[in-house]
Amino acid sequence: MSLVTLGWLGLESVLGLVAGLRAHSVALIGWGLTSMVEALASLIVLWRFTGSRVFAGDAERKAQRAVALSFWLLAPYVVLHVAHDLAEGHRSAPSPLGIAVTTISLISMPVLGVAKRRLGARLASPATAGEGTQNLLCASLAAGVLIGLGFNTIGWWWVDPMVATVLAAVAAREGWRAWGGHVCRH
Repeated sequence: MSLVTLGWLGLESVLGLVAGLRAHSVALIGWGLTSMVEALASLIVLWRFTGSRVFAGDAERKAQRAVALSFWLLAPYVVLHVAHDLAEGHRSAPSPLGIAVTTISLISMPVLGVAKRRLGARLASPATAGEGTQNLLCASLAAGVLIGLGFNTIGWWWVDPMVATVLAAVAAREGWRAWGGHVCRH
């Protein structure tokens, strides 16, 4: 499951960046970059379940903390992105490619996220559950980008930075929960 996610996240990152650059949309560019951070969680879980770490007593804790760190990479990036957008007066423009790729993520990531969280519970692996939460956050970011693009068309430019700020707070909270050993839940 992590390999499937990793493949999709690579494609999602590239498509998000291309769409963002074409539309001069900082939100889409940021979303594409956060997909790369999310891919890090997939790599961490793959690391956790390979080689001698499968049976190592401390591997789960190390993987769980690494997933927590990946949540913390998301939060400040999103906040800095919002600050930059507000300072520069950026307003994202609609992008057919951006709308398509974020819609696909909005549909597929919750399915993957829920499956990984269930698998994490069965394996007693909070790192795997945390990766699933990363997928759910990806879907939330996709929804936020879509909402922001939609509301920008009617002049409500402030919706996009507001949604992004809430998502940054959720990512920071989930990072603290994962670091402390809690299974990520919403």
